[in-house]
Amino acid sequence: MGCCGDCCTVPSKESRDPLRHDPEFSGPVRSRSCTDVVWLIAFILFLGAWGYVGYYGIKHGNVEQLLAPMDMKGRRCGLDSTLQDKKYLVFFDISECLSPTTAISGCKTPQVCVNGCPTETIVFNTGSNTAATFNNWRSKMICVDGINTATMTHDEATQYMKDTKCASYVLKSQSVLGRCFINVTEAIEKIEAFGNYTEDDIVNNLSNLLRYKQIAQDLVQSRWYMLGALVAVVVLCFLYILILRWVVTPVVWVSIVGLLALLAFSCYLCYDQYVFYRGKSAGLYTTSYSLQGFFQTMFSKHQTWLALLIILAIILIIVLLIVIFLRSRITIAIALIREGSKAVIDIKSTVFFPIFPWIIQCGVLAYFATVLVYLLSIGEPEFKVVGLNETCDCGGFYKDQDTCNPSVFLEKCKQAGTTRACEDAICHFSGLVSPHEVNYMHFVNLLGCCWVMFFISGCADMILAGAFSKWYWTFDKRNVPFWTLTAAIYRTVCFHLGTVAFGALIIAIVRVIRIMLEYIDHKLKKFDNPFTRCILCCCKCCFWCLESFLKFINKNAYIMCAVHGNNFCASARDAFSLLMRNIIRVVVLDKVTDFIFFLSKLLLSIGVGFAVYYLMEWGLVYEVTQGQRLHSNYVPAILLGVATYLISTIFFNVYAMAVDTLFLCFLEDCERNDGSSEKKYLMSKDLMRILGKKNKKD
Repeated sequence: MGCCGDCCTVPSKESRDPLRHDPEFSGPVRSRSCTDVVWLIAFILFLGAWGYVGYYGIKHGNVEQLLAPMDMKGRRCGLDSTLQDKKYLVFFDISECLSPTTAISGCKTPQVCVNGCPTETIVFNTGSNTAATFNNWRSKMICVDGINTATMTHDEATQYMKDTKCASYVLKSQSVLGRCFINVTEAIEKIEAFGNYTEDDIVNNLSNLLRYKQIAQDLVQSRWYMLGALVAVVVLCFLYILILRWVVTPVVWVSIVGLLALLAFSCYLCYDQYVFYRGKSAGLYTTSYSLQGFFQTMFSKHQTWLALLIILAIILIIVLLIVIFLRSRITIAIALIREGSKAVIDIKSTVFFPIFPWIIQCGVLAYFATVLVYLLSIGEPEFKVVGLNETCDCGGFYKDQDTCNPSVFLEKCKQAGTTRACEDAICHFSGLVSPHEVNYMHFVNLLGCCWVMFFISGCADMILAGAFSKWYWTFDKRNVPFWTLTAAIYRTVCFHLGTVAFGALIIAIVRVIRIMLEYIDHKLKKFDNPFTRCILCCCKCCFWCLESFLKFINKNAYIMCAVHGNNFCASARDAFSLLMRNIIRVVVLDKVTDFIFFLSKLLLSIGVGFAVYYLMEWGLVYEVTQGQRLHSNYVPAILLGVATYLISTIFFNVYAMAVDTLFLCFLEDCERNDGSSEKKYLMSKDLMRILGKKNKKD
């Protein structure tokens, strides 16, 4: 029932010896009992605790306080002492925030906190906005701190706009999490209204919005094309698996030869660049401190290209030697992949089954993110005095970096010699002070996400393993039951959820430790030194290797559990012993199949991307559908290429699980049977032919 006893025992000699023939064994055993029930109960109790953490976070959290916008000086709108009545953030030039580099470098345009988002679109420095009409739109201008719009003149306003101290235009917008985002349609209409306007800077900035609107129009206009293309991609992936059943041999060898050719060509390119930059002066180096400048500098040095050349040459030699010495093993891998294709085709429902676990995992991630945000927002806001100097007089009530109250700060601290608020010093929002128990809730939330995600994927693996093992151990494949997948689901849900929960917990703990190491590494950046970097790097590397190893053991333990119905420890022990007795086959087949699947996914995604682009370029789709041409064919092509890779990943994960299951069954078949009339091999004729084995006739 539990596995504690099995975990503590050392594998016996019999478990390390080849398996013996069992005349009653014919695939997944029917008579089985519940395994690792204790761990299933622990998992259910933990789910209850995780649910309580979510309830507590949602009840006590305040997301608005956490997500309060920040102006260009780092002050929180609606929270800091001088901004308590200004809860909204306005961008001077929103088009600068639409660059793909914004996520890395941030939005460069000035950002200020205001009382409310603009209610209309106005371009201030146009020919119609003269000194005579200045008073009509003065109050609607948005400027940085220190500029009094009530007293400034028209000439001063014009100069402020040139110096980007005041916005040259405002766009009608609405608040989204305290940020004022534009109404794109009305902004575009305003651009068209000022199409002949001579202020090039304003028109150029606003025209960037038009480009993004065109992209949005393309996506809306091509939505039905893309939906139809996604259906075609699903059919294409299924057909590819079907075709791979007969053409897997040329695909594998062409892929290997192509890889070797690509590596050789890459070595030539690196050598050519090495010779080129070795003869150039340092004048090619850039002095920019941006990310782009860093890469330009790095790849302008001949030492970089020499290092790449050496690395690629070593990889080329290693791959070439592996192909030469293990070509016979690759042939076995090809046959096994062909068997996997047969199994997938015979049990067609397995192809679409992983979609359901994937949807559930998306829901788990959404719950984790929601709970995380609410937990982060729990606590009392803490404010500190920032920028206090001789120009700000607090009468000794506050010192710099003291904890403060925004209202009290405004009352006690004034600009020296005046009754005005301090210009440089503020009572700044520094964060939230959370109760101590919230830290434990963060840990529960993180562990819950990892445990449930690995539990769902483990259930899917065991279900597929049960279906494919039934296919392998059925001597006449035509007799495979129609409800094979349903039976595998029943066995997993009724008997082995505890086993999956135990295996998932082991990997989840290691994953949590890895995340904690990343967090510690981030916190220790300010104490950075070679010793700490070395220690943390070694720890992260060790736990990454441990997690990869445990995933490998878990998958094979799930396969053995699906076949024999034993608990996790016994299944892991049997699988590990079986694999260690065939370690060469394991290494070769695992890596070769992974490489083939990766190439197949890459081939499908790139092929679909190019096909969509040239189909749109050709115009046949528009002629058939009588639709309007898109502004750019790149957007749907790229999106469909990425979607194809994701969809094909779902398909090939099933394929990979089929190969892993059949491989373990194949190893067990080789040890249990010898081809005699009493011990017939259950493997296919292709595998028997490649291995030089055959069943003796009665």
